[in-house]
Amino acid sequence: MGPRDGLQNDDVTLDPATRAELCTRLAATGLTRIEAASFVHPKLVPQMAGAEEVFEHLPPEEGVAYSSLVLNRKGLDRALQTSTTEIHVAYPVTETFAKRNQNQTVEEAASMAEEIIEASDLKTTATISVAFGCPFEGKVDPGLVIEHAHRMAAAGADEVILADTIGVGVPRQVKDLVPRALRAGKPVGLHLHNTRNTGYANVYAGLESGASIFDASVGGLGGCPFAPRATGNIATEDLLYLLHNEGHETGIDLDALIEVAHWLAQTMGKELPGLVQRAGNFAL
Repeated sequence: MGPRDGLQNDDVTLDPATRAELCTRLAATGLTRIEAASFVHPKLVPQMAGAEEVFEHLPPEEGVAYSSLVLNRKGLDRALQTSTTEIHVAYPVTETFAKRNQNQTVEEAASMAEEIIEASDLKTTATISVAFGCPFEGKVDPGLVIEHAHRMAAAGADEVILADTIGVGVPRQVKDLVPRALRAGKPVGLHLHNTRNTGYANVYAGLESGASIFDASVGGLGGCPFAPRATGNIATEDLLYLLHNEGHETGIDLDALIEVAHWLAQTMGKELPGLVQRAGNFAL
């Protein structure tokens, strides 16, 4: 998620060619699914301007899927004119966040997501945002989250992701939500932020509960422009350190990924929040 969610809320704006280089550097570590760009209005998220140019700079790589986040039909139409190989759609399940993030009601955003899923022949992932808590409305009804997860599965989404958009979730919630979402018959994943230092505990709970997809961002960059105090995603290197030393094979070169994080820190001119890229790998 680094080239998209990692960069979309940062003070440093990278040009499309550099964002594409980040994608190819990540792919060289063995990562096979990379969210390369977001097709949103540049006035709203200037860090994502030039999404088409990002894809123009991406060489075709066998076995690597470069995905696009889209929020409406115009974004989808733009994305489908590029070499993108997967479509990601996301919407929140609280009215205040939906209004601020997408200027829609929850029902309008959900209906738009269904329309995008139906209109795309590419693999499509639906993300349910603020599934663990909302910065404006507080607690979110777990039943509502599951209702929307099943709705997106029924619409034809290939995967459903439950997003802890502001990093408030705890393992108890993960253990409740993931099994219930899995009953829709589609793979379920987690999009986690480490805002309150519970992100990696939630990963472990997700693994035990059947989650098979984990969004992460190189160096731990990330955040939502429309969510106050929503700090970084879980760091891809930190996630891999946990997975590898728990005996899970990913096919990703952690040492090479740490070097990508170092390159990105130099490129952005600042230290990144991820811990493993600072401390280094350690083989147990």
